[in-house]
Amino acid sequence: MLLFTGLGNPGSKYAGNRHNIGFMAVDAIARRHRFSPWRRRFQGAACEGEIDGQKVLALLPETFMNESGRAVAEAQRFYKIELRDVFAFHDELDLPPAKIRYKVGGGNAGHNGLRSITAHCGNDYARIRLGIGHPGDKALVHHYVLSDFAKAERDWVEAVCEGCADLAGLLATHRLDEFQNRMHLFLEARGFGPPDKPGKKPG
Repeated sequence: MLLFTGLGNPGSKYAGNRHNIGFMAVDAIARRHRFSPWRRRFQGAACEGEIDGQKVLALLPETFMNESGRAVAEAQRFYKIELRDVFAFHDELDLPPAKIRYKVGGGNAGHNGLRSITAHCGNDYARIRLGIGHPGDKALVHHYVLSDFAKAERDWVEAVCEGCADLAGLLATHRLDEFQNRMHLFLEARGFGPPDKPGKKPG
């Protein structure tokens, strides 16, 4: 069993926030691969399915971002999921919009959801880093991540979620390098070539 967990905050108030792009991506994966209906489990919403022959549990913690690790740890213990089989999808301030990267282990870059998973489960899980860009001033970060995506951003957000759903099989079979490369090509083909210079918008 693999665990795909999206990071975000529960409730309609937060549903469109930049901080919730991890929720959006995992929900898109579950829909595309026809997972079972969502139900309340593991201090969150969970559903199960199969991707490329691998059983996958999708989890959206309802503990709020700062306590995400409580839900992840409960699901991990229940299914005896190895840490290498845990994938956390999350917003990444340090990447431009429509830029996707992964890493296994390493620092949490001030992300409270990742910090909580590390505290409860350990550090050597995969992070699927979904770039949302940075507001340019540290003092603006809190408001920025808890604000909804602008209308002009919705096309690339939908493309990121679609790409994660299309290419989830590469994650399920631990081909993370290929996932990252194919996501780059997927987004570029849809006109969202990520910027190389600060301030340049995707497209």
